[in-house]
Amino acid sequence: MTKLLKGTALITGASSGIGAFYADRLARRGYDLIIVARNQESLSRVGEDIANATGRSVTTVRADLGYREDLLKIEGILRSDASITMLVNNAGVGAVEPLLMSDVDAMERMISVNVTALTRLVYAAAPSFVARGHGTIINMASALGIAPEVLNGVYGATKAFVIALTFSLEKELAQKNIRIQAVLPGAVETPFWESSGGSLDRLPDQIVMKAEDAVDAALAGLDMGELITLPSVPDIDDWTAYEAARQKLMPNLSRNIPARRYMEAALASR
Repeated sequence: MTKLLKGTALITGASSGIGAFYADRLARRGYDLIIVARNQESLSRVGEDIANATGRSVTTVRADLGYREDLLKIEGILRSDASITMLVNNAGVGAVEPLLMSDVDAMERMISVNVTALTRLVYAAAPSFVARGHGTIINMASALGIAPEVLNGVYGATKAFVIALTFSLEKELAQKNIRIQAVLPGAVETPFWESSGGSLDRLPDQIVMKAEDAVDAALAGLDMGELITLPSVPDIDDWTAYEAARQKLMPNLSRNIPARRYMEAALASR
């Protein structure tokens, strides 16, 4: 397992909820922080509280990752600040309405943050981490990445992208002393839910996790060396079986002839 070195953690979407708790927990672990979010007032309040409580250096950067100029600013920080040892890709936009009730422009904006911005930040951080010989990239995905039919399918698809990218990053970077993790929480008690057009009041209490518990579980999973962390899943053997089934498919995903069932059906239809 790659040893995590302290330094500076850059956390996006850090003005509330999961991102704010990541900032708190990582500062208490000895990291200095660069915290990023759209709301400067909330961001400054989080930064001041954490700095006072932990004595760590906390730098706030107001940025809306849906805007290219702001995104490029954060990319520049990741490339140029050699103290950064961790990127927490937490910023995201959500949606709960089904496709036929969703605005396609809103879906495009969601893709720009959840997919494009996250990807560009990974591209900014990964080469820098490899050049420095160490680093950690945490990508906030969602349980909906493997259950996209539950709510808005575009949102689920953006999180499926995050999971797929994380698998690829692990294959490419694990031997270069870079730690990779995707976190797949279920419903979490944060302002994110309401901003996505939903309401936690509609959900049973037993399926909604507190944000601090989700972050504590995620960091425990990171400490355990997990590539995929599912804070809500009681039995890790369920994920192991899921992943084993995926691996079993891989040798046969590309062959020079169609599967027999299709060949037989094709012959029968002639």
